[in-house]
Amino acid sequence: MLFSPEILKIRDERMKPFIDVDEIWEIIHSAIPTKERVREIIAKSLDKNRLTLEETAILINAGDPELVEEIKEGAKTLKQKVYGERIVLFAPLYIGNYCINNCEYCGFKTSNKIIKRITLSREELIEQVKALEDSGHKRLILVYGEHPRYNAEFIAETVGIVYGVKSGHGEIRRVNINAAPLDIDGFRIVKNAKIGTYQIFQETYHQEIYSKVHQGGIKHNYEWRVTSLDRAQEAGIDDVGIGTLFGLYDWRFDVMGLVRHTNHFEAVYNVGPHTISFPRLQNASQLTIDQGYIVSDYDFTRLVAILRLSVPYTGLILTARESSAIRDEILQFGVSQIDGGTNIEMGGYSKHIDGERQDIDFEQFQINDNRSLNEIMEELIDHKYIPSFCTACYRLGRTGEHFMEFSVPGFIKRYCQPNALLTMAEYLEDYAPPETKIKGNQLLEEKLAEMGPGALKNKLIQKIQLIKEGKRDLYF
Repeated sequence: MLFSPEILKIRDERMKPFIDVDEIWEIIHSAIPTKERVREIIAKSLDKNRLTLEETAILINAGDPELVEEIKEGAKTLKQKVYGERIVLFAPLYIGNYCINNCEYCGFKTSNKIIKRITLSREELIEQVKALEDSGHKRLILVYGEHPRYNAEFIAETVGIVYGVKSGHGEIRRVNINAAPLDIDGFRIVKNAKIGTYQIFQETYHQEIYSKVHQGGIKHNYEWRVTSLDRAQEAGIDDVGIGTLFGLYDWRFDVMGLVRHTNHFEAVYNVGPHTISFPRLQNASQLTIDQGYIVSDYDFTRLVAILRLSVPYTGLILTARESSAIRDEILQFGVSQIDGGTNIEMGGYSKHIDGERQDIDFEQFQINDNRSLNEIMEELIDHKYIPSFCTACYRLGRTGEHFMEFSVPGFIKRYCQPNALLTMAEYLEDYAPPETKIKGNQLLEEKLAEMGPGALKNKLIQKIQLIKEGKRDLYF
């Protein structure tokens, strides 16, 4: 199903490539960032309006340090208005690293003869999920190499296994997917497994560079990949995640590519992507890529703030590719999801203790934040963020168009923050060491005190008490 020649011949008029390289560069080169115009654009975003390509380009070209700081401050303010203090936590779980592609930047590439190829058995998968549940995780993203053995049926089967694992109070309540593009029928099979978000990164939207760094395998086909999430939408998967690997090409172009992709989804399907990811090129086993487009820390923090302002209602995911210091800084600029206690070695969650660095020759790329889940929880609590494992919207059907938080007055107040507090209360009861539990309960009391009196607050207090008495999986 995944690689048949017949599939590649199918051309759906709704799914034509939508990136015009010359148009994007023309917009970038013609954007003039005056102080007045930059401030107007920030104000538009703070009213929760998505920015145009031209407006995004003006922010990109606003290199004056004073304007860069204003853009970052705008992103901080917008994050507070849209997402509040909550930060959603998840973990990646690698299912298999067989791959037929030869991506220059990836440790899984087919030409890498050093890496040990593994597909987790059913028993090994259950062992990994138990280890993750025993640390407190409730949300996973399953990651697969691109190989015929990882077809839609296999993905659906592994999702079912994960949902079936229970360890003490632990359970996985949402399984997201990072895997190869499928055809429409394949996406339907995966949707029926009750997945959350299906995530496919374009890596770079510049077709010439894309072809250069993807020399072999089906991933070489730019059009098949750039239209992949259209097929997911046609199959009924309305929660999709996009992303680029910054460092493959000029970061300015790929920021514009992400915004253009968002425009496309909204024009065709009336719903933008659920999430945007922005990993940076990192060291990997047998890395051979030209590193002329490496993105500096300064530009990286800028581009995250620009993305936050450009797409106010879209979740931004920051991964453990980045160091703890960079992650702590960028959290301020609008990130809504991070991974914690991450281990991307095959079978690594049951083999290694928290914080232990793994062997890069057995990973897809290098991880730079090796903190345990509890260390990250405590760090978030210390900074008055609300760590969240919430999955309520997915299970109550608040997905796709319905998840557009900016269009639902009071959404954060009614659902997101109370649900985040409930999942944090669960973690504190079941997994937190005494010191973390004390700090977390103090934060719970502070957040409850900030809420005005009313039925919602009373119900929340009741649910927190039920959690302390042993009830689980309570949400609004």
